[in-house]
Formats: sequence, C-alpha cells, structure tokens
Amino acid sequence: MRFTIERLRTLVLAAGVLLIAALVVFLAIGKWKNPLNRHDLPKRLGVDIQQEASGFTYTQAHGGHTLFKIQASKVVQLKQGYAMLHDVHIEIFDTHGNRMDSIQGNEFEYNQQAGTAKANGPVEITLTRSAAASANAPGSTPAAQQVSVRTSGLVFDQNSGLASTNEQVEFELEKGSGSADGATLDSGQGLLVLDRSVKMTLRRGADVAELQAAHAELERSGQTCRLMNSTVRYRGSQLDSGASTLHFRNDGSVAQLDAQNQLTLTSASGSRVTAPTGTVNFDSDSHPRHGFLQGGVALESFAPDRQIRASAPTAKLEFTPSGVLATAHLERGVQMTSDSEQTLAKRLERSHTTWASSTADLRFRDTGQGRIEIARLDGDGGVIIRGQSQHGTAPQVPYSLAADAVSGIFSAGSVLTDITGTGHARMEQTTAKGAQDTTQGDTLVAHFASSKSGATRVAAPEGNLALDSATVEGHVVLTETPAAQAGNQVPAAMRATGGKAVYRSESGKIWLTESPRVEEGDLQVLAQSIEVTQSTGDAEARGGVKATWLDHGDSGDSGPRSIAGLGMHSGQGPVHAVAEQAALNQSTSEVKFTGHARFWQASNSISAPVITLNRTKQMLTAHASGSSDPVQVVMVGALGTASGAQPHSANPSVIRMQGGALTYSAAERKVVMRSDGVGKVHVETADMESTSSEVDVYLLPPSNHAGKNGTAAQVDKLIAIGQVNLMSQGRTGTGTRLEYSNDSGAYVLTGTPAQPPMLSDSVRGSVTGEALIFNSRDDSVRVEHAKGQTMTETTIPGRLSGHAKAAEK
Repeated sequence: MRFTIERLRTLVLAAGVLLIAALVVFLAIGKWKNPLNRHDLPKRLGVDIQQEASGFTYTQAHGGHTLFKIQASKVVQLKQGYAMLHDVHIEIFDTHGNRMDSIQGNEFEYNQQAGTAKANGPVEITLTRSAAASANAPGSTPAAQQVSVRTSGLVFDQNSGLASTNEQVEFELEKGSGSADGATLDSGQGLLVLDRSVKMTLRRGADVAELQAAHAELERSGQTCRLMNSTVRYRGSQLDSGASTLHFRNDGSVAQLDAQNQLTLTSASGSRVTAPTGTVNFDSDSHPRHGFLQGGVALESFAPDRQIRASAPTAKLEFTPSGVLATAHLERGVQMTSDSEQTLAKRLERSHTTWASSTADLRFRDTGQGRIEIARLDGDGGVIIRGQSQHGTAPQVPYSLAADAVSGIFSAGSVLTDITGTGHARMEQTTAKGAQDTTQGDTLVAHFASSKSGATRVAAPEGNLALDSATVEGHVVLTETPAAQAGNQVPAAMRATGGKAVYRSESGKIWLTESPRVEEGDLQVLAQSIEVTQSTGDAEARGGVKATWLDHGDSGDSGPRSIAGLGMHSGQGPVHAVAEQAALNQSTSEVKFTGHARFWQASNSISAPVITLNRTKQMLTAHASGSSDPVQVVMVGALGTASGAQPHSANPSVIRMQGGALTYSAAERKVVMRSDGVGKVHVETADMESTSSEVDVYLLPPSNHAGKNGTAAQVDKLIAIGQVNLMSQGRTGTGTRLEYSNDSGAYVLTGTPAQPPMLSDSVRGSVTGEALIFNSRDDSVRVEHAKGQTMTETTIPGRLSGHAKAAEK
C-alpha cells in the first residue's frame, strides 16, 4: 500500500511537469514557425533562450534557481499552424535547484490554433521523491527512490490547463508496478484523475499486495486519494469499498482510510466484516492497526460445517503489527447466530444458536497466510444464548444460557472448548423426553470436548459439542421438571440448591456441596454432599443426611409421607429422616437410607441400619445389622380404650417393636416384623410384652384412626407368630400365636394340640386351654376349651382380687 501511494503521488508530479514542459515547447515551436517574431519571444516570456549548434535548449529560472530545462534536437514548422518538436528531453528542478523529474519523448505535435499539444508515440517520465532528491546532489538520485512512468497520446489544453490521455498509463517501482486506462491532470487544482481500470501490484518480500479500483483521484495539496469501487488484496485478505479516501503521510505511506458506501474486510479463511461507513488507521509500513466501523456492522465466518454471523451498530477493530485482524469490539446491541451441520458416526448432527448482548469482544487467532479464526468471545451487559440441536432423526432439543457476562474460548477450527457465565448465570435445557432442566448460580464454567472424544453428549451453547465438565458456584439452583405423563399429569419437579455444583462427563454425575439441599414434591433432603446421575436422575446423599416429607394436610393413602410414617396420619406434622447416607434410584423408585437411619413423625419413629422406601410399590423395608443394631419401631396412640373403661394412665398408648427385618405395605396397610438375624421380635405395649418369630400389624385406614369410642388409634390388629412368649400384669404366657383386636381390645393367645397355650401366675399357678383371652380394657382373662367351657377371671390392676367360674354346655 505504501508504494502504491508513492506511485500515485509521483504520477501527479510527473503529469504536472509534463504540462509545464508542453507549454514551453508550444512557445518554442511558435518561435521557429515565425522567425520575424523570434526576437519578441524573450520579451513575451520574460526568460532567456539560448540556441546551441546541436539543437535548442530552453531554460526557465526564478530567484536564481532553474525551474525546468527543455532540450530538443530539432524543431519543424508545419503548414496549417502545426509544429513538430523532436527528441525532447525535459528536466524539472525543485526550489533548491536539485533535479527532481525528467520527461522524454521522440515527438510532440503542437496545434497553435486550438492551443493543444499532443505527444505522438510513447512518453517516458522519471519521478523522484523530494526527500530523496534533497538528500543527494543533482543527478545522483538513487534508483530505489525513483518511479518510471510510460504512457502515450498525452494531450495538453493550454486554455483549460488540463492534460489528459485515453491511453493506458503504466508505472514501475523497484518492488511493484501499476497501470490505469486514461488519466487527467488539472495542474491548477493539483488534481490527478485516473479514469478507469486502476491496478497496482506491490511486492514485500514473498508477499504481494494488489490494488484495483474503477476510478481514482489524487489531490496533491491535501495528500489524499479518492477511490471508487476499490479492492485491495494482501496475504489472502481483501478490502473492498464502494467509495473511500486515502490519507498519506509526508513520506508517502498510507495514514488513514475513510470508507463510505460499504466497506468490506475479508480474511483468507472466509471471515468477513462489512459496514456502510468506516475508518481504518495504518502504521508507517502501511499495515492496518485500528478501525472503527458504524452504521450497522456485520461479521460473517463460513466453514464447511459451520456458519457464524454477527451484527451490531458499531465495531472497533484492532490489528496485529503485521496487519492481521486481532480483535473486534461490538457494542450498542449485539446479535449473533451460529448454524452447524455435519455427519458423525453416519448420523447427521444439526444445531442453531443465537446470541444477544449489549457488547461483545471477539479475539482472533492468526493461523498463517492471512487466515484467522475465532479464539475468544466475551459478552457483557446481559448475555442471552438460545439454540436447539438435533441428533439424527431425534426431536430437536432446545437450550439456553444467560448471564450478566459470558466468555467463550475456542480451539483450532473455531471449536468452542470453554465457556464462563458470570453474574446470574442460568442454563436451561429441554431433553428429548420433554423434561425441563435448569441450572443457575453466580458463576458457571463449562469445558467442552469434541464429539469424537466419547464424552457424554448433552445440550450445549454450541451444537455438535459434548460437555466434558462444568462447575457452578454461588447460590446454585438445579431444577428438573419432568414432562407431562398420560392424563396430563405432571410429576413433581426436583429442585436442588447448594454453594457449588460440579459435573463430570466420565461419570455423568453432578456433585452438590456447601450445604446442598434437594426438594422433590413433599420431600426435602439435606446433606454434606449430594451426587446426581444426570442420565438416570439417580441421586446419593452423604454425610449428615436429613430428609423431610412435608404434611400438607391431605388424607390420601399414597406418597412417601404415608410410607415413611407407617400410616401416621395428617395433622401430626411432617415426617423426618436422618442417616449417614441416602440413595435414590429412579428406575426402581427406591430411596435407601443407610447408617443409623431413623424416621419419625411427632413421637412415632422407625430406626434401623438400613431403611428403604419404594414409592411406586408404596412399601417400606428396614433391616438390622445383627442383634446389637436391630430395627426399632415406636407408635404412639396406636391402641384405643373401651367405652367407660379407666385407662391405666393419662399417657397415650404406645407400641414398641424390635426385630431383624421390617416390611410395610401402604396398599395393604400391613406391617410385618421378622426376627431375621436378631433371634426374636419383641413387642411392648402398656398392657403386655411379647417375643415371637414374627409380628404382623394391620393398620386402620388414615381416614379412620379411631377405636369404637372415637379415641385415637392406628392399629386394627396385631398378630405375633412363632414361639410366642407373653408377659402381662404379673402373668406369663406361651403359645404359637398371639392376636390383638382393636374392636374388642383383647389379646388372644393360642397354640397347637401338641403345644397348647399356657398362662402362669405366681399366685394361681398355671392354666391352659385352646385359647387364652386377655382383655386390656378390664384386665379380665378367659380360657376357652374345645368343649365350649370358659372361665373368666377378673383382676384389679397390679394384683389378683378374686375369681368367678361358670360352666356352659
């Protein structure tokens, strides 16, 4: 570019010299044509003319310095007012008398009547930079500082002062060359016009710069050049402008370009920047360094599998010292789109992404030979990214990312590898199954891997990418809303909070730490850390696990609350659970609590080493870890009292059970406690204690927690089976089956013919029969025999007081 300006400037000076020389030649020809007037010429011109034997020499001087000198070997006067000047050599000097430029031509034709002169045949012009000439003695200008110009058909009109040609103008530099079709010089205005097809080629080492323009105008006084429909190509890049103005320094290098009527910068890689108007500043080597575009800036990048477009009202550009685009700052409302389509593993992958922000900064990477690619993207003032991806024939998956500020890092090929969202960061995704996933926090940092790496693919702000890892910090909130199921039922949404969340693709898991908390429907879980498997929704909580099922007052017979509470009814408050660890399996709908697990609602509780809930089957199971750590159940208000009976105390009735394994079915309203691993099942109430191999408890429906007299009760029946041992009111009993009924308030102890039930009393001795019946409401005991005989004994609480006997057939 620098040599181009020098050539154009030199061409202006040369045309000016040629114009002056032509005028002098016309006057000299007039002198040869009319010898009578020859002695009048010095008076008219005010100069001295010297005639030499070999031809003639015309010199014009001012202030003691020569301005120009014309030499010709012969002048021929023709008829009809024409004259011919042969073998012309013109020298032009600067104000210090140093030779600047020279013009040589074989023949000039002068039309005295029209006042025009035309050079017949070629004209050679040698132009010299003024700085170089002043630094050297006359005649010793280095060749490196000269410009050679060739043209023909040059016409000078002495009336208008214009010199012009319709022929081709060619010029040569040491490191370049150029040409134009037609030229006009206005010496009065100091303006040189290159009419059409302006071309210039410059060489800088191995690099070649090419300039083309439909039209060019050079203004000598203002050191500017106006170009129309110009194109500059350098190192594979291209600069196009409908109308532009070049501003030069004193040394001829380009200082600034002002473009109007559309400016377009195109890189060797196909990236393109366009704007209606713009300014580009250049360094002393004519390399672009800064740019400001306005009026609606558009950036485009095209690759075989990806197209990126961006737009903004204004843009500031920065270039490297070698003139390659380095950064672009877009502001006042930035819009970007990215479309990708490629085939991976014989499956077509598509994505469409949009970006909106107040400002955006793009940093480019120089890949050599003038090719660039995006290396970093920073957005500020509120960034919103939306998109959708499609894998094969699967449904499109929409996603979005928003934050106060977003930064993206790109690897080779402009492939996104890292993205950071700062300030109110939020990512949303709709899965192929219709579930809505949301992640938000103060900051979000995500690292992406190529699809070929085998990382688990998830929706990401750039399609055809795989999320390798992600970290969210500060006020983290994760939500998952399942898609509506049959009957338009929407399952409960999952919401997780914490101080930090980390995702790793190799495990497909998300770790929540710093006081994490998970909520799903009525369930709330807290722990030191919570781990969620993204593909399945399975979760594990570790360290100080606390779970709560909130009581919303419904009386339904489903949900974790009714399971966890073993039928604990509404109105008693939430159900709580604690454990060292908890694991949720979505495929089986199970939640397993391990390590000193305990459930309670009000005063009712279950404790065991392992407690498992199955929300689909509406079941609860608990397992002991040997006799030292059994399953324990406490149910307060489980038993009612008979009408008119006096309770043993003002405290509510309590059932305590202890065993090796517990199973509860909400559908059957049944609790089964077995002795697995602990030897026996132990049951204790206010009226009796028992041990057995198994205990089955049948619960009343949650809408009917009342005995016959309306007092609170949960148990309908209690049955102890296998090696039953009974202790009540100082009595002991043995048998194979013990059954309690809420309707009668009686305990019935039975056995087998080989091992009938037996009751022992320290005062009355032992008694046996087919069935022994204890009434908890009046402390009476009945013994039933096979022949229908019964014996009833009534006691006062704490001791025997008397008995009554009756025989019936």
